[in-house]
Amino acid sequence: MNRLNPPFRADHVGSLLRPERVHAARAKRAAGDITAEELRHVEDEAIAEAVAKLEGTGMESTTDGEFRRGWFHLDFLEQLDGVAVTGNIASSSDSADTVHMTPPKLTVDGPLRHVRDIQVDDYRYLASVTSKTPKVCIPSPTMVHFRGGRAGIDIDAYPDLEVFFADLAAAYKAEIDALYAAGCRYIQLDDTNLAYLCDPVMREGAVERGDDPDELPRSYAELINNSIDGRPDDLTVGVHLCRGNYRSTWFAQGGYEPVAEVLFNELDVDAYFLEYDDERSGDFAPLRHVPPNKTVVLGLVTSKRPELEDYDDLAGRVEDAASFVPMDQLCLSPQCGFASTVEGNALTEAEQWAKLSHVVEMADRIWS
Repeated sequence: MNRLNPPFRADHVGSLLRPERVHAARAKRAAGDITAEELRHVEDEAIAEAVAKLEGTGMESTTDGEFRRGWFHLDFLEQLDGVAVTGNIASSSDSADTVHMTPPKLTVDGPLRHVRDIQVDDYRYLASVTSKTPKVCIPSPTMVHFRGGRAGIDIDAYPDLEVFFADLAAAYKAEIDALYAAGCRYIQLDDTNLAYLCDPVMREGAVERGDDPDELPRSYAELINNSIDGRPDDLTVGVHLCRGNYRSTWFAQGGYEPVAEVLFNELDVDAYFLEYDDERSGDFAPLRHVPPNKTVVLGLVTSKRPELEDYDDLAGRVEDAASFVPMDQLCLSPQCGFASTVEGNALTEAEQWAKLSHVVEMADRIWS
């Protein structure tokens, strides 16, 4: 049984492996060998081809694969006045040794303002090359706060954190309103921080920054709610929770229980894309908090490895989840995108498309 409105029974998180010609064009642009317009032309062609392949898998939603970004969040957030990137945060995994990277830290060095439309032109191009439902993925506004905390917010710009949160929500609301005016009806907020607050190490890091990890989920729910407040009934907003996806590695772990009640009942979104591809995400018991009017997209198919998941295993896990949430409120997807950063995960493009086709096939079988 398919769904007529997003999220769809088979859906996907958004980012795709960048084709080699996109990598080459980005390198040429960085060296000053081509113009920004020439880079965009290469990206346009690659996006049109990727959308055709997405549609070919049977997916009902399409994205631009985030081909125009280096990072799933930085390229967007740096276009808000007042946001800067300074340093990195600690990780619960061995990523600092294995991939020589931990997540970047964002700081606020001045008043937060939405001074230009960020994704509108990108959305318009995506909409022009798809016959399916175009989805825009943008980083959650919580990304501006969690990784630096109070210490990462300039005290002169924001002596009062309530004003900081109000300005941040207003900046996001302006972008979302602009996207809706351009025709966008499906938006996904990519949020690592609510998932990080399930991790004991990350929670301790929040305490060290002077934050209360039990209160932060409530503050973040209020921030997101204010960012989407008054949205039209025909705009679907989902939130994707992730524990790290850089080059097939991870940064955090822990089940959803510490944030579940707030996540599902105080956060006013329509859908949740939840990472569930391995034991790091815990069991399905936190889904008991999901109310009847919301959808959970189970990220049971991994984007980190090429092997295709067994049907019986997937069907069994969906059945387990259905003991907490009715089947009609459940969907299937990969746990994350395939390239949260420009480097991408450890798969080939052919393996990526096989994974996405597999999600569609498995969803058709499970819900038939």
